[in-house]
Amino acid sequence: MLELISITLILQRLSELVLARRNEKRAFARGGIEFGAKHYLAIVLLHVLWFIGFITESVIVKGAGYESVGAIWPLWAGMFVSAQVLRYWAIASLGDAWNTRIIIVPGRSFVRTGPYRFVSHPNYVAVIMEFIAVPMLVGSPITAIVGTALNLALLLLVRIPSENKALSRLS
Repeated sequence: MLELISITLILQRLSELVLARRNEKRAFARGGIEFGAKHYLAIVLLHVLWFIGFITESVIVKGAGYESVGAIWPLWAGMFVSAQVLRYWAIASLGDAWNTRIIIVPGRSFVRTGPYRFVSHPNYVAVIMEFIAVPMLVGSPITAIVGTALNLALLLLVRIPSENKALSRLS
């Protein structure tokens, strides 16, 4: 299970980075302005450490003979699948405005379709769900707790305020 989830997520993230890079080039060609560049490395680092954390913890815990997932694995699997649906609904709704960076193109309007009708930052909700579900699926509860806490702090204290400030330029 660990290998399948890890490989799937790595391939997913790499394909998302390719898409983000393409959208970044388009945004800059249209006069896009990047915001929050100083904290971008912290986000990348947190995600990389989260991967390392759940993989390492899973290997160590299984090596200790601990049954990794238990009877509630359908809860974590459902949360994981729901996170993926929400993530790709958000990406599809933003179209070429979606990015891993905060890039605002002057003259562009707010996206208020898809999950953005209900939640301001649905992709971040998906990431939070994933930060909990993936480690729990592979028996890494410490990574689920620590990773989610650090991710929430970074999102609530840094990323979302930066994004909201940038988005206020669109109104």
